Amino acid sequence: MGKPKGFRGWYYFRMGWSTYFAFIFAAINTLTVTYYLAIEKVPALMSIFPTFVQYVLIVSVLGIPILTSIGYAHFKRTKAFQSEVEIMIESNPISSRNIANTEMILEINLKLLDIILRFYQNNKISDSELKEIKELHEKLSNFKNTRTIANHKDIDFVRKQIKQ
Repeated sequence: MGKPKGFRGWYYFRMGWSTYFAFIFAAINTLTVTYYLAIEKVPALMSIFPTFVQYVLIVSVLGIPILTSIGYAHFKRTKAFQSEVEIMIESNPISSRNIANTEMILEINLKLLDIILRFYQNNKISDSELKEIKELHEKLSNFKNTRTIANHKDIDFVRKQIKQ
C-alpha cells in the first residue's frame, strides 16, 4: 500500500505538537500565569511560595504524583478509557475487523489443537465433537460471508467479546 507522505507527515507533526510541544508550553504557561497573576497578588500565598522557583518545585512535587494518579485512574479505574476505546473501534472499523479475525483464528486454532491431540492419542473424534466442529465451521462461515465494513458486524462481535 502506498504511503501518502503528506498526510503521514501531518499526523507526525500533530502528534509532536500536541503530545510534546503543547504539553510543555502549557505547563510553563500555567505555572507562570498562576504565579505572577495570582500568587504574587496574595500576601498569604507569597509566604507559602516566596519565589517562582520554589512555586515550580512545590507544584511539581505535589502535582506530578497527583496527575499521575489521575491518569492511572483514567485508564484502570474508570469507564472513561473504555469509552474512548469503544469510540475508536466504532470510528475505525478496520480495527474491529482485526479483533474479530483474531478471535476467530484463536477459536479455530484451539479446535485444531484439540483434534491433533486426539489423533496423537489415537482417539477418534466423537459424533458430538464432529457436530461441534461443523457448527463452528458454519458459524464462522456465516459470519465471514455476511459481514462487511459498513454493516458493523465486526463491531457487534467485539462488543460481545468485551461484555463476556
